[in-house]
Amino acid sequence: MAALLFTATMTRAQLVVEAPNPLTKFRMAQMAVSNLYVDKVDDNKLVEDAIRGMLKELDPHSVYSTPDEVKALTEPLQGNFEGIGVQFNVVEDTLMVIQPVVNGPSEKVGIVAGDRIVSVNDTAIAGVKMKKEDMMKRLRGPKGTTVKLGVVRPGQGNPLTFMVTRDKIPVYSIHASHMIRPGVGYVRIEQFAQNTYNEFMSAVAKLREQGMNTLILDLQDNGGGYLQTAVQIANEFLQRGDLVVYTEGRSNPRQTYNANGRGQLGDLHLYVLMNELSASASEILAGAIQDQDRGIVVGRRSFGKGLVQRPIDFSDGSMIRLTIAHYYTPSGRCIQKPYKKGDLKDYEMDFENRLKHGELTNPDSIHFADSLKFYTLKKHRTVYGGGGIMPDYFVPLDTTKYTRYHRKISAKNLIINANLRYVDQHRKELKKRYSTFEAFNSQFEVPQSLVDDILAEAKKQGIEPKDDDELRRTVPYLRTQLKALIARDIWDMNEYFQIINKYNDIVQKALELIQEG
Repeated sequence: MAALLFTATMTRAQLVVEAPNPLTKFRMAQMAVSNLYVDKVDDNKLVEDAIRGMLKELDPHSVYSTPDEVKALTEPLQGNFEGIGVQFNVVEDTLMVIQPVVNGPSEKVGIVAGDRIVSVNDTAIAGVKMKKEDMMKRLRGPKGTTVKLGVVRPGQGNPLTFMVTRDKIPVYSIHASHMIRPGVGYVRIEQFAQNTYNEFMSAVAKLREQGMNTLILDLQDNGGGYLQTAVQIANEFLQRGDLVVYTEGRSNPRQTYNANGRGQLGDLHLYVLMNELSASASEILAGAIQDQDRGIVVGRRSFGKGLVQRPIDFSDGSMIRLTIAHYYTPSGRCIQKPYKKGDLKDYEMDFENRLKHGELTNPDSIHFADSLKFYTLKKHRTVYGGGGIMPDYFVPLDTTKYTRYHRKISAKNLIINANLRYVDQHRKELKKRYSTFEAFNSQFEVPQSLVDDILAEAKKQGIEPKDDDELRRTVPYLRTQLKALIARDIWDMNEYFQIINKYNDIVQKALELIQEG
């Protein structure tokens, strides 16, 4: 034992050298682990873990991403990806086509909704417990490459084979655009991507042709995206010189973004909808509209993501997104909510904390210190800082509508799976009976058998309502959700929102305010 102790001591003495600066110290640590650690280590993973650990202690939004993670993050914002062009879901371990993209590669060769893709280049992807992400990897690929798909079509005895040439597939960030009332248009933006501004202006132009003079701009659940896109859209509503947002950081002097005076939407009445999941670019747009007294913000306090990230690319395709500044609204409010460095768990629990403290359900639970008071720039109305954008009209989260029972059956995907099976079995019948969405919307009723199937499957999995009252409160929204999902799978997301928004309290509050004038 004494000999062993002596050996350990001597080995340690041999490694003690001066570390003149932190970088040298870091390199020494990496070399020591790489060369002397008892087991073999992966040097790449060692460095990646060190980077992650370093960034973790800074703020919640400074992160390191691997090449695959970078691709997954940037594809939706770039406005397209390269693949076969189908919307799909995985049902009972099988990839089922919900809709082929119109004029996309799959539609051109004859793939239709309801088809099951069971093999890719003669490799089975059905019945082998393959992850959805792995299926996607096999279907996607460079534009111009060809992929062989084995397809099972209900009603056809033998499997079909399709050769599909991959192409660029557009990713749309405007998920709904329609007249919600006479004179009132509705546009929902899911994220701020490269093509969002053009999509938005095209949608607004069509609504104007239908007589729109008031716009409901829905940013609920919009997690953000490109700053410049949010500035472009804000510019359309503001006057020349109006400040949209500014950024400022320790090593980054103040940078301002102002309207150029060439906006085309200055005559529209504007209502902006937000909730606790609206973040970043959504908050920039809403904050500019509110601070410049250009429109009314309706909903609940937004997420509070006001940190500016600069991408730092590495040659292997990986990337650091490093926080370099804060976003500030025109009145000077910092959008970023408070956080403790290194405490990501508390940051991620913000929604639960807001719910626990009553902020999501009762405006009286929201308290602001006088130091957080700011004033809008034209009408000098009081607005508050402290993180996120507080709406002009608060709409509480209705916890009696979204019951515990409903949340549990949703979490188990029982509603989605039942809907997919129903549409798969009745697609032809539904299309024949309801030739237009308007006919479907006014006449279709969710069959009781579909509701019963979901409740029976929930019971099988040990999920039951607390009492008859909870069941009674759950079923109406469940029916609306099912009808909206069926409409989505027969038509698209625009039709989904036309149905589900009848149950959305924030949308309904905006309509009420418009009615009141």
